[in-house]
Amino acid sequence: MKFGLTEKEELSIKRVFDEFPEIQEVIIFGSRAIGNFKPASDIDLAIKGISIDLGLLGKIKAQLEENTPVPYFFDLVNLETISHKELKEHIREHGRTFYTTRSTVLNSP
Repeated sequence: MKFGLTEKEELSIKRVFDEFPEIQEVIIFGSRAIGNFKPASDIDLAIKGISIDLGLLGKIKAQLEENTPVPYFFDLVNLETISHKELKEHIREHGRTFYTTRSTVLNSP
């Protein structure tokens, strides 16, 4: 189980991201990326994309928590607007790509 998620849980989360064309990449961070998560640990996700704002993050979070079989809470942040220096550094060092759109993959160097 990658990140402490079953394959079914992981796929259901990625299907939600597919519904939002603004999303280009999602990075999982925190205990689930590091591997020291507990059974009830939340899922920390940094969202990168076009026009990601608090309203959109709220819609994504609602979809994740209401329309997936995942029994954990989600904590979402906009990767581009994080002002907390230590959090940015943690994501850069320990974050792992969880989701990318096809266009992001094709446009990567």
